[in-house]
Amino acid sequence: MNYELNKKIKELEPYEPISGTYNIRLDANECPVNYPQELMEQVREAVDNVLFNRYPDPLAVELINSFSEYYGIDSKYVTAGNGSDELIFLIESAFMEKGDKMLVVAPDFSMYKFYSSICETECETFIKDEELNIDIDALIRKINDDKINLVIFSNPCNPTGQGITADEARKLVSSVNALVILDEAYMDFWNQSLLNEVQNYSNLIIFRTASKAIGSAALRLGFAVANETISKAVKAVKSPYNVNSISQAVGTVIYKNKEYLENRKNLIVNNKEMLYNDLTKLADNRDDFKVYNSCANFIFIKTPFGKDLWEFLKANSIVIRYMGEFIRISVGTKEENDEVIRCIKEYFAR
Repeated sequence: MNYELNKKIKELEPYEPISGTYNIRLDANECPVNYPQELMEQVREAVDNVLFNRYPDPLAVELINSFSEYYGIDSKYVTAGNGSDELIFLIESAFMEKGDKMLVVAPDFSMYKFYSSICETECETFIKDEELNIDIDALIRKINDDKINLVIFSNPCNPTGQGITADEARKLVSSVNALVILDEAYMDFWNQSLLNEVQNYSNLIIFRTASKAIGSAALRLGFAVANETISKAVKAVKSPYNVNSISQAVGTVIYKNKEYLENRKNLIVNNKEMLYNDLTKLADNRDDFKVYNSCANFIFIKTPFGKDLWEFLKANSIVIRYMGEFIRISVGTKEENDEVIRCIKEYFAR
């Protein structure tokens, strides 16, 4: 007798990020700089106090308190996860029942739909307009007409960098019976969050992450913020010890350094604006290099020669994200951004 994999996983391939060593990595929307020495000393002290022989706090109380203080929200609305990916899979699998339907938008973060296939949940897709924006009224009609039970999308969007306003988000949440998940992984770079309003809605979950503006991608920390009823349910269905003790200890320290984090975030936003302006100058008088403005820490570009430009930059020890007819460039330091612009100018001059 030979065991065979089932159809839904038989053809899957493991995720393989770009390997190798490069001088500039602008492919994963990470924070471009590590923490300063003073903050790292606090991190080392926190790790020194971790009891490695004990399980982590199942409710991550200190971490959640630190997160909540940073954003000025009540900790009772917050659940910590092993990265937002765990929370996406957890909620899709636990909050959906057989016969329910969920909805994603496109283009958007591909893992939303991927996890729906693993959960064997019917998933429909709402296509954005030609400018990659969401028509909120059309989305509301789609959700209500098709009796969608759960809708999830990123705001601002990964990979486009576009976003819906807080007023549009309020209209959406209050106009549907579906559970609405707003993935605000990049909202630290914008100002249209509903994070402080989750208690007002019976059908809203907001995701936040430590991987982007907070600069702790290595820790794999994600957070689900919702009213007390939903938060209790998320805590009930998650694994008891889902966030390890090191991530909890270090994350608690990181979120307490609010002034540093805010200053660094503002620097990234400023660098984003300069990178966007430089790229739009390169796009002047070209119809084959469309640069989209961005509410996040990356720039999205539509071009027919994305693969060739991606290869050219790799040859110059720079990696960006190639996505078919699009490329995505994460914001780096000013020096890294300047080097990217120099290399793209060199590519255009060939």
